[in-house]
Amino acid sequence: MKKSLLKKILKYTAIFEPAEEGGYIVTVPALPGCVSQGDTFEKATTMIKDAIQGCLEVLKEEKQEIPQEQSDVVITQIAVHSPIVSF
Repeated sequence: MKKSLLKKILKYTAIFEPAEEGGYIVTVPALPGCVSQGDTFEKATTMIKDAIQGCLEVLKEEKQEIPQEQSDVVITQIAVHSPIVSF
């Protein structure tokens, strides 16, 4: 009887921030140290997918737990007053 391999799809939140020199820097909060960049949003997306895969493979090789993001994560911006007072 043939064994079938089941691959689980993991989803992670990625934060894309514009880079000063152009393009985007991308981080994944659930995977500390997982960072990538790209000249365009599409390239940055491709690059962070590759970086995530690499991070997960290293965690597996080192027999560490694979972080899984909760599905009820809320991401929002919070407005606060600046401590700088201008006249």
